Amino acid sequence: MTEDDEPDVQLESRLEEQAEFTPPASFVEQANVSDESVYEEFEENWPDEWERAANLLEWEQEWNQVLDDSNEPFYQWFVDGKLNASANCVDRHLDERADEAAIEWIGELGETRTYTYEELHREVNEFAAALRELGVGEDDIVTMYLPMIPELPIAMLACARIGAPHSVVFGGFSADALAERMNAANSDVLVTCDGYYRRGDALDHLSKARNGVSNVESEVTTIVADRLGDDAPTAISDDEYVFSEQVEANSGAVVDPVVRDAEDMLFMMYTSGTTGKPKGVKHTTGGYLSYAAWTSHAVLDVKPDDTYWCAADIGWITGHSYIVYGPLALGTTSVMYEGTPDYPDKGRFWEIVEEYGVNQLYTAPTAIRAFMKWGTEYPEAHDLSSLRLLGTVGEPINPRAWKWYYKHIGNEECPIVDTWWQTETGGMMITTLPGIKKMKPGSAGPPLPGISADIVDPSGDPVGAGRAGHLVVNKPWPGMLRTLYKNDERFLNEYWDEYSIPERDQWVYFPEDGAKVDDDGYITVLGRVDDVINVSGHRIGTMEVESAIVGVEGVAEAAVVGGNHEMKGEAIYGYVITEDGQDETEEFRAEIVAAVEEDIGPFARPEAVIFTPELPKTRSGKIMRRLLEDIANGDELGNTSTLRNPDVVHDIESKVQGD
Repeated sequence: MTEDDEPDVQLESRLEEQAEFTPPASFVEQANVSDESVYEEFEENWPDEWERAANLLEWEQEWNQVLDDSNEPFYQWFVDGKLNASANCVDRHLDERADEAAIEWIGELGETRTYTYEELHREVNEFAAALRELGVGEDDIVTMYLPMIPELPIAMLACARIGAPHSVVFGGFSADALAERMNAANSDVLVTCDGYYRRGDALDHLSKARNGVSNVESEVTTIVADRLGDDAPTAISDDEYVFSEQVEANSGAVVDPVVRDAEDMLFMMYTSGTTGKPKGVKHTTGGYLSYAAWTSHAVLDVKPDDTYWCAADIGWITGHSYIVYGPLALGTTSVMYEGTPDYPDKGRFWEIVEEYGVNQLYTAPTAIRAFMKWGTEYPEAHDLSSLRLLGTVGEPINPRAWKWYYKHIGNEECPIVDTWWQTETGGMMITTLPGIKKMKPGSAGPPLPGISADIVDPSGDPVGAGRAGHLVVNKPWPGMLRTLYKNDERFLNEYWDEYSIPERDQWVYFPEDGAKVDDDGYITVLGRVDDVINVSGHRIGTMEVESAIVGVEGVAEAAVVGGNHEMKGEAIYGYVITEDGQDETEEFRAEIVAAVEEDIGPFARPEAVIFTPELPKTRSGKIMRRLLEDIANGDELGNTSTLRNPDVVHDIESKVQGD
């Protein structure tokens, strides 16, 4: 047998060439949604077909109209329907699942906590009672500034129980960011913690929270979860309330869920704006919860007896929709992990999958590329046979990473859902339904049933198959944001005005992403429209170039930026992280350049390829391309304080100057 005949080589070759993958018959047989007529039913019976999402919930009063579009784009869903999100996520599961796990929490240091639905119900009620005693009433906004600890979903559900919207601020944000968001929301109640662990070290979070509170314009009531105990660098003070003491003081309390209108705000979440201050995205109780439940059911194939893991942070919308509200609304077991994927070792994720028998894993391409770089020996050391479905979220995934995930994590037996959506959409919008559609690595897929999307040119006309354009959504959907908090004008300007075409009497939602569509209606998202490099008149999406580079064997991750060029106006600069064992040679550089030319064209040829051991990323994992542009242009570096590792920028700068 020659080397080329060996099974592993044959498999790699087949995977490399394969452009489409069919869901396994065993998955289709058990899938929550497996009848392709669902697309036609939504088309023919829109918007009333969205009742199937609302029917996944329990309502105190049924709606009398599915969609009120009389004041577009200020749409209303499930008009006059009434419900409570906390009751839907906890109370209604007690008869059948009281003793079943609702949340499995794994701490950084290996400690664990299991909350059954009965235990979660008790703690949510007790903390809801504590909030009321502290003066929190219906429609008061409570801010949460917490890492991935159980007190966060408990506090969220307690707020929902008493009709108080929550505003979760990602724990990695600065004190100034916290203050800015609390002031914008007129929030005077903060739930935070003394600290948390990262790579085994106890980090002081309370001092940062206090710094933020000192810049809040109103007097703040602060509740502090005791995460670190004796390891805490900063002690909780007498004028701060201790989370556990508040729960204990209300032991056994039962708080009746406040009946909320479907259009009442469930939460707000601040997201970055293209200009100006962060935007307070408003999500409502009925439409958002229905949509989170429906997409968890249809796309993630979540069932009550599953153990499901979304490896995101609840500080982002992914964690809201697919760690807390979607899975718990369906009565499943949701896994929460506090730590990083490589602590205490690079097999941590796969150890959790094996130990808890995880059925669905939903994670980011960034993590998958890291797993690829670390090597297959880590997943191969664990039994991953419990996995039934894999998902990706947060950014487009390149075909090579997709195929690695499919083979080495899913053993070619798990469908992969590559999901496109945003904070503003509330839930998934473009992806395959895993029990119905074939998968195309690198392409998210078609719009979900009931979602209408187009790729258009600047005048709003569809561009046709194969051409790049701007992604727009043509019809409202239940999970959509309703407005920006106290700023309807900005809501209109940021999302609707540019592509609203009066002569067509049509409002369209513009998410500021570029994309292209193929002949089968599968959409490939190319990245933000402002992430475009203009090389000699050619507008090239950074995502297209990055995907071509990462498709080269030996490349683990890449970031592409534009730099000033005397002749071309802008030139492409690629920053590349290689996989372990790959030599950073001139020949390998040439191979990367050739791959870009072949995939996109000679006009997209990178001016330079810079090898680097790390990329400048924020604590949330976003690549700070602005700093890479500064390096490419030889400019003075901008603010690096938000980076996970600020020193990396200077290391890259030195390497560029050395080359």
